[in-house]
Amino acid sequence: MPKSKDIVVIRLSAMGDVAMTVPVLRAFSVQNPDIKVTVVSRPFFKPFFDAIPNVSFFGVDLKKRHKGFLGLLRLFWDLKKLEITHIADLHNVLRSQVVRTLFASIGKKVAATDKGRAEKKALTRPENKIFKPTKSMFERHVATFNKLGFEVELANPKFPEKEVLSNAILSKIGEISGMKLIGIAPFAQYESKVYPLDLMQNVIDELAKKTNQKILLFGGGNEEILQLNQLQNKHENVIVVAGKLSFQEELQLISNLDVMLSMDSGNAHIAAMFGVNVITLWGATHPFAGFKPFNQPMEHCLVSDRNKFPFLPTSVYGNKIVEGYENAMRTISVNDVVFIIQSKLVD
Repeated sequence: MPKSKDIVVIRLSAMGDVAMTVPVLRAFSVQNPDIKVTVVSRPFFKPFFDAIPNVSFFGVDLKKRHKGFLGLLRLFWDLKKLEITHIADLHNVLRSQVVRTLFASIGKKVAATDKGRAEKKALTRPENKIFKPTKSMFERHVATFNKLGFEVELANPKFPEKEVLSNAILSKIGEISGMKLIGIAPFAQYESKVYPLDLMQNVIDELAKKTNQKILLFGGGNEEILQLNQLQNKHENVIVVAGKLSFQEELQLISNLDVMLSMDSGNAHIAAMFGVNVITLWGATHPFAGFKPFNQPMEHCLVSDRNKFPFLPTSVYGNKIVEGYENAMRTISVNDVVFIIQSKLVD
C-alpha cells in the first residue's frame, strides 16, 4: 500500500458539470497540498485543470479503449496502476459506478456525489411543488470529499490571475486597451433555456452604444455562428469569436472578461471558475436546482416570471417541454438585463 493519499476524481461530462468541479478541486488543492489528485474526464476538458497544483489529468477514451463494460475493466486496470487510495465519484452514473465498485472490491475507499434527485423532483413537479433551494452541486461535491475524510472549505475562494492574451487572440478581437469586455453566450443545449434572439438582439444593440465596451459573442457550430453573425448587426465593437479560437484560447479570453452573460449553460460555469461576474438568464430551469454558477449572488440570476408561469421550474436540465411555456423567458426584460450588466462595469 502506498504511504501517501492519492485520489482519483471521476467526472466524465458534460462541459458545465465538469467546469463545476474546478472550484472544488482548486480549494481542495490549496487546503490539502500533500495529496495528489488525478482527474478522470474526457481529454477535451483537460485545460480546465492545467493550472491547479497537485492535480494531474487522465483522459478517458470512451470511444475505443474504455468503451463498454470491457472498456471499464480496462479503465479500472489503467487507474489501478496509479496506486490510488481513494475514489471520489463526482459523476455517479453507471460507468463511474462500475469503476468505483471495482475499486471498493480491492479495499479502496470510495464515495459518490448524491445528486439530490428527490429534492429536485419536488422542485420541478407541477403539483405539490416544493419551491426552495436545494444544495448546490458544489456543496454536494464537498460532501463527497467529506465522506472520504477530507475537509474542503469553499468560502473566500481564490481565483487564478487573468491570462495574458496572445497576439493571435488579439488579432481576432482587436484592441482591448481601456475597454470593458462583455462576453455573451446566447445558446444552450435546450431551447427552453435560450433567451429569445430578438430580445438578445436588443440587449446587444443597447450594450454596443457605449464605445468603451467590447461585446464578444461565444458559441459553437455552423448554425450558431450564423445566428451570432446576425446578432453582431454590423456593430464595430461586437465581435463573433465562435469558430475563430481554439478551446484553450477561448478559456484565456473568458478569464479576461469583466462580465459574462450566459444562459443556464456551460459558459456560465466556465466564466465563474475564473471569478468573472456572471449574469445568467433562466427559463424552464431555476438556480434553486443547484446549478447557480460558483460564487455568484442570486441577484445575478434573472429568472422568468413565476406569477405568469407558476409551474416553473419545469425541469432540472431544460429537456422537458411544457405546452404554453414557450414564451416564459420573454418575461425577463431587456432593460433589466442591460442594467445589471452595466452595474457590474462601474469602476
